[in-house]
Amino acid sequence: MTTAARRGARPRLRGLARRLAGAVFVLWAVATVTFFAVRLIPGDPAEAILGGPGSQTSPEALAAVRAEYGLDQPLLVQYLQQLGRLATGDLGRSYALNMDVGPLVLSQIGGTLVLAVLSLAVAWLIALVLATWSTGRGRLAARIGTGLEIVAAALPHFWLATTLIVVFSVWWGVLPPISTADARGLVLPVVTLAIPLAGFLGQVMRESLNTALESPFVLSARARGESDRGVLWRHALRHAALPAISLSGWAFGSLISGAVVVETIFARPGLGRTLLNAVTVRDVPVVVGVVMVVALAYILMTIVTDLASGLADPRPTEIGNGGLS
Repeated sequence: MTTAARRGARPRLRGLARRLAGAVFVLWAVATVTFFAVRLIPGDPAEAILGGPGSQTSPEALAAVRAEYGLDQPLLVQYLQQLGRLATGDLGRSYALNMDVGPLVLSQIGGTLVLAVLSLAVAWLIALVLATWSTGRGRLAARIGTGLEIVAAALPHFWLATTLIVVFSVWWGVLPPISTADARGLVLPVVTLAIPLAGFLGQVMRESLNTALESPFVLSARARGESDRGVLWRHALRHAALPAISLSGWAFGSLISGAVVVETIFARPGLGRTLLNAVTVRDVPVVVGVVMVVALAYILMTIVTDLASGLADPRPTEIGNGGLS
């Protein structure tokens, strides 16, 4: 390796090291906040393990459960033990289900990831169509696009899910109100998550598109005789997509968060329902495990969006230097 190559590799290695350190810090912060937040929920975890407040368990049974799960240890000791297990990849054992959290999370994550990925794709499609339609068509189209984006972004998931069930399941009877294993059962949950996100992405994309259409490289393309459609799709849209691509990492995390509501309403198995059930019974290992997996997925998605932004960034090809950055 030449000296120049070594010099060029050093910034990349430093950037990778910073990214890894940031990921470790985020995972530690998520585990810490989640552990102590669940402990603030009223109730006794040992009582929840034995069936809840109405189970009328004896003090001896409660003491035995606390000793078995380490709940009789000081809170700081429990926290450090939790961190030690997480550092080795052990998510612990569920209090309520009496099974390892790792297999439990793996059995539920597939459905949630499918729901999140499809919702992100549909949100992008809606935002792209709305942004390209409302740009360059005058004030009326811009106002209509802005209004639709604001309304979509403001829609709560629970209200939108209920409305879609009433319209498409109760009134028209064309889609099932409960998520099923086939493609039809995914339509309403995906649309419920996609529409509010499309409002956010559409606002960012349309503003970036308007800015790009006023840029010098667009004026140069028009001077060369390119049509408005060619300028929009070949030049301006690539620039306009960059902020929306960068937001996709955050959007993916918000979709998984929204899955808690959507999976509950549509009775769809996944991490959302698993997390809600675990919080209800104060199943700390399951709550921490699910949140850690979601945080890890968010970190990985952020890295993917950063790479996608670099691939979509057209600046190296615009300056005519043969692709040099």
